[in-house]
Amino acid sequence: MSNQYQWSLNQLYLSFDDPKLEIDFQTYLQLICDFSKFANKEFYDTASPQVIIERYIDIENQLGALISKLSAFANLSQATDAKNNNAQQWIDKIRKNGTKLTAPRVAFIYWLKEHASQLEALCVASETIQLHRFALKERINDSLHLLSEKEESLISSMIQTGSSAWEGLQNKTTSLTMIPIELDGAIKELPLSAIRNLAFNKDQDIRKKAFEAELGAYPKFIDISAAAINAIKGEVVTLSDKKGYASPLQMSLEESRMDETILAALIGAMEEALPIFRKYLKGKAKALGHEGGLPFYDIFAPMGSSDRELTIEHCKHIVEESFSSFSSELGDFARQAFNESWVDFEPRPGKRGGAFCSNINGIKESRFLCNYQGSMNNIITVAHELGHGFHGHNVFKETVLNASYPMPLAETASTFCETIVKNRLMSQATPSEQLLLVETSIQGYNQIIVDIYSRFLFESSVFEHRKSSSLSPEELCELMADAQKKAYGDGLDENTLHPYMWMNKVHYYYASRNFYNFPYAFGLLFAMGLYAKYEQEGEAFVERYNQMLRLTGKASIKEVGAFMGIDLTDIHFWKGSLGLMERDIEKFLSLI
Repeated sequence: MSNQYQWSLNQLYLSFDDPKLEIDFQTYLQLICDFSKFANKEFYDTASPQVIIERYIDIENQLGALISKLSAFANLSQATDAKNNNAQQWIDKIRKNGTKLTAPRVAFIYWLKEHASQLEALCVASETIQLHRFALKERINDSLHLLSEKEESLISSMIQTGSSAWEGLQNKTTSLTMIPIELDGAIKELPLSAIRNLAFNKDQDIRKKAFEAELGAYPKFIDISAAAINAIKGEVVTLSDKKGYASPLQMSLEESRMDETILAALIGAMEEALPIFRKYLKGKAKALGHEGGLPFYDIFAPMGSSDRELTIEHCKHIVEESFSSFSSELGDFARQAFNESWVDFEPRPGKRGGAFCSNINGIKESRFLCNYQGSMNNIITVAHELGHGFHGHNVFKETVLNASYPMPLAETASTFCETIVKNRLMSQATPSEQLLLVETSIQGYNQIIVDIYSRFLFESSVFEHRKSSSLSPEELCELMADAQKKAYGDGLDENTLHPYMWMNKVHYYYASRNFYNFPYAFGLLFAMGLYAKYEQEGEAFVERYNQMLRLTGKASIKEVGAFMGIDLTDIHFWKGSLGLMERDIEKFLSLI
């Protein structure tokens, strides 16, 4: 593979031997030391609360920028080379020292809680404090679920050898897994990411072979995965209980700055829409020659045809052109990402599967990992990840403390950019391409409404069971299959479900990001509602949209919705976006 399609990390550091890396790391250690001294002395010796809060804000902004650089370089290096021992050592070193920040942060939160009554007056007196009012109020609210300073420090340290270590093991195991498969009359060994990409192949026989090869590989590391998910979810159950949360879900909602009423409206609308998606799945099954429900291996089967040559260069052109149709700023952002090698495109051994974006505040840039293999879905994925980057591009205009946005809003800009590209492609499609494009869109909808719902059900069940005992690999597979049956209903062939999906989705192994499922549905439906507003308002919408992205780091989800004139607790808003999907499904059914 040509290096032009691999990302460059040189804006961070040239290598793990780069002197700048060690210099930044020593600065990081000094800031930790300064913060600890500040917490141990000035909180008690300094008379002025204004001085203390302004000093805290300054330290956190410096730390955030520096940590983003150090962590990104180590994590991104490992993401494309699972055997990179230097990367793992640096990840461990950064995390281990990062645990030393817990004590001063907890001390500050408790100090701030004692001075909460003065906050509004301090906002009037200090522009810096006023600018960070939301972040400070959020820390006061966090105090409701804090344990003692010593307990929080101990937890932070133990996580490094607990859930974080298990996450790393699972990630490394899946990245290094090579799967034998017969293609073109020869046995080849491909990484898991490449095998999963064959689900988009035009040849049904290849899709089925890939599915069977994938399922045949999971038993080889099922015990590792079961141990990892039990350890991680067990840790979360314990911590959420000790911190006074009603459940891990409540903890995730508070971390997401999201009300239960919003989640209830969202899930309720999704459940009402399941029958129309089952109608789509059965229609696709029939078109592909199946009786009854659709086999799992044909969920991503391409339908329709296109003469387009979907090389990486064509992908870049399509994305850049589509983004430019929305705004010159968005188009310029895509051009910069491609021209400056921010994207790592193709799968290779040792590279992580899937796709992600890393927004690096320390250099005001992003990096994007993809596993591009020339499908229409891959183009949509590139657009999705660059959408995350454009979100970062906007919040980078804020301070680091005001740039951290919650999971549901993290999926909004990415999904909005998907919609831009899909609609642009549709507007240029020939009649023979329309079925392909419509079905590709619905594939995405199906994943983010139906499959995400199954993942929400699965994770809820795992947490419920994990309260009393660990789960065996067989029990985890049963819960996964049961969740798929409830979500997909008769739309899927029950004989070809994917009971091992819990081993494949990395989100289940994020101890700090539980229920990383409903945020995707939120992002999709919120973005579609926003796109409908864009179609109504035209260019006047663009700047307000950018302002909204900047707001996501310093407001609740309800406030962000209100800024755009949307009541997110109203189920009718969510049903309106789902109605747009139903329109596409009916169009698909009329074309097959």
